[in-house]
Amino acid sequence: MAFWSEPFDVTDASGPGGLIADPKRKFRFKVSLSNMIANYSVFWWAKTASKPSFTIAATEHKYLNHTFYYPGSVTWNEVVVTMVDPGGKADMAATISALIVGGGYSPPAQGEYSTMTKSSAATALGTVTIDQLDGAGESSEQWKLYNAFITDVKYGDLAYGDDELVEVSVTFRYDWAQLSTGTGASSAASAGTNASNTETGEGSAASTYFNA
Repeated sequence: MAFWSEPFDVTDASGPGGLIADPKRKFRFKVSLSNMIANYSVFWWAKTASKPSFTIAATEHKYLNHTFYYPGSVTWNEVVVTMVDPGGKADMAATISALIVGGGYSPPAQGEYSTMTKSSAATALGTVTIDQLDGAGESSEQWKLYNAFITDVKYGDLAYGDDELVEVSVTFRYDWAQLSTGTGASSAASAGTNASNTETGEGSAASTYFNA
């Protein structure tokens, strides 16, 4: 049953609460980092966020004048989050810089030989989570990025003739992502729901583990 062809007060068992559900909307989302302090773990200043995506390589095999393809390795693509810089205690230029330093980077210095490691870079962020929200503010789709670390930071541009808010762009690289969907997706994910849970009825959530 298409959401645009029926009134929203019509009962439909496929929708949450027995009603036809709203389609997912781009502006209903939140981004969070588990290792940020409690009041700043949710990036309420996030402006845009790309969802995880992956590419499956294909190996080509030729026989006579025929070409056949076989699936190969899976590569997860980078996620980019753009946010405004609110300044003050939540200053994003300082926050992102602190995450890079916490990940093991330090400027050249006499007697300093330490370098970044994957463990330190991923630990500095914790788990990166992107939640797609419904109209009630509940998570209907949640992506968790595993072993994520920052690969690119852009602190924004300045211009005298522009009064827009300064934007900071951060790019994350990760090994794989976990997708949880359905009503209460975030609570199901935190409870450890896995791919063996295929229930998708009212009030339930299903998780899928993608591992490249």
